[in-house]
Amino acid sequence: MSSTLTRSATPDGVRHDAAPPRRRTRILALPEARWAAAALALFLTALPLHLLGAPAWSWGPLFALTYVTGGWEPGWAGLQALKDKTLDVDLLMVVAALGAAAIGQVLDGALLIVIFATSGALEAIATARTADSVRSLLDLAPTTATRLTDDGVEEEVPTGQLRVGDTVLVRPGERIGADGRVLDGASDVDQATITGEPLPVAKEAGDEVFAGTLNGTGALRVEVERDPSDSVIARIVAMVEEASETKAPTQLFIEKVEQRYSLGMVVATLALFAVPLLFGAAVQPTLLRAMTFMIVASPCAVVLATMPPLLSAIANAGRHGVLIKSAVVMERLGQIDQVALDKTGTLTEGTPQVTDVRPLTTGLSEEGLLTLAAAAEHPSEHPLARAVVDAARTRGLDIPLATDFASTPGTGVTATVGGQAVAIGSPARLLNGRDGRAERHAAALAEQLAEHGRTVVLVEVDGAPVGALGIADRLRTEAAATVTALGALTGTAPVLITGDNPRAAAHLAAEVGITDVRAGLLPQEKVSAVRELEAAGGRVLVVGDGVNDAPALAAAHTGIAMGRAGSDLALEAADAVIVRDELATVPAAVALSRRARHLVVQNLVIAAAFITALVIWDLAGTLPLPLGVAGHEGSTVIVGLNGLRLLADTAWKRARDDNGR
Repeated sequence: MSSTLTRSATPDGVRHDAAPPRRRTRILALPEARWAAAALALFLTALPLHLLGAPAWSWGPLFALTYVTGGWEPGWAGLQALKDKTLDVDLLMVVAALGAAAIGQVLDGALLIVIFATSGALEAIATARTADSVRSLLDLAPTTATRLTDDGVEEEVPTGQLRVGDTVLVRPGERIGADGRVLDGASDVDQATITGEPLPVAKEAGDEVFAGTLNGTGALRVEVERDPSDSVIARIVAMVEEASETKAPTQLFIEKVEQRYSLGMVVATLALFAVPLLFGAAVQPTLLRAMTFMIVASPCAVVLATMPPLLSAIANAGRHGVLIKSAVVMERLGQIDQVALDKTGTLTEGTPQVTDVRPLTTGLSEEGLLTLAAAAEHPSEHPLARAVVDAARTRGLDIPLATDFASTPGTGVTATVGGQAVAIGSPARLLNGRDGRAERHAAALAEQLAEHGRTVVLVEVDGAPVGALGIADRLRTEAAATVTALGALTGTAPVLITGDNPRAAAHLAAEVGITDVRAGLLPQEKVSAVRELEAAGGRVLVVGDGVNDAPALAAAHTGIAMGRAGSDLALEAADAVIVRDELATVPAAVALSRRARHLVVQNLVIAAAFITALVIWDLAGTLPLPLGVAGHEGSTVIVGLNGLRLLADTAWKRARDDNGR
């Protein structure tokens, strides 16, 4: 019913337990459920007395209390709405019940109140269940943290008082109180609640940690890098709150129609009562028919048709790592018919990896070349340097100590390794016009690697090129399957929009099956590409992660940001966030949105069919009031429960498994 639909599904507070339990709202904690239970108990007490012919003084007060307990809250809400010149359907139902009592149908009016109150309680329980489904995302961060003062003294403070630059001590088994970076210590941290990684992640000095994640067996000293109000979990809370406070376009349309429909229904009810009286009809049966018409024609089921499916889909997606910011987004997501994908950090993991180790001299093996390069790069903080060092460690190579290290921005690094002068950097900068045989060979090798989308690092020893390394961002394992699924869902092959160079973009696009490649784009050019697609009639979904993707995410019909590597700006600009960084959840979310839209249409058909059948029965024949009440409230419960089907894990599994078919 409309009054319960307008209540926010957002929890009125966020618990921050050290080890948060899975919470469920107790049914009797909801006021709607308590009042409904009281009305039902009073009705069941009065009913046998009334049916057995007991004196009216024994059952009359009980029925009166039934009217009060079951009808005062919606009645008061309806009167308050009248101050804003809004006609609430709930008020009409209470009026209909009082009208039935006024003509002696006390039992029928009480039955209407009980069924009406029970239906409202079921809606409130459904809304609370939706909130409970996402509350597990919110019950993450602890309430207190151990802060270390400048002189090393420990003090327990509320996590809300932590500030950027503070140092906190996280003991084994505790939850981390703020987003930050490890200063000292080593441990394994379970961060599945934030990133979705199934196994604990090793953390040591320099590694990033998140509020709400669970520390393992080691103690960590962490420097706070984000204010608690801006932590990852805080942003998740804000997104969920925003999701439950917004309404889809269909819902807004239905609410506009509801007002006009309700006014028309009141006019029709008055006419159905007044016109027969003018022709000499009896008052009691005429009023009963009019009250029955008012009940069965009320659009409660129509009003309830939209939000439960959309909110249930939001909750289900949230449990699986996709945070949809609003019901508007959930509805719009199912409308997309074109997808534009970013490259780095979206189709790829966003971390450079050494893919090729190519010696140029016969006396140097791949392991020897990689060892030299790793030794020279080891002191550097450049991402490519870290990729080289990681590759050497992955192969189990011993990295010797380098001396005389020097780094030249834009060129590379130099160092002395085992008495040899090693230089590593861009082939164009290192070769720089040199045209010897070895240099030509090195240039040809660099060009060959570049043709395959690699970033090339040349290695020189004592001024002569000895080999080259090919470095590339590793493709996500699910990238090709995701591209295929999105193409099947939309009927149009996805487009690649990237600021990377055309050769690297074309190579990756070929790997995942994309033929429309738009590379070398600046942020404003990505926006132009999106607008071009939309000008051709497409509703475009953009998936990206970086600052340069934010304008395109905001300009698109719908934008989805990769949460783990995504920039703050991209997260704010996007309509949805993939928290666990699982690209395969994108088509699953689209498929789930389409299922929600189908359920909305299904609910509207069910509601319209019930209303039409009951109205025709009342106008063409004699519809008993209890049967009209049961039919009206039954349709409301049916559409509500139908929408809640999307809360089940099986709904996500079907969306994930069938998104490409």
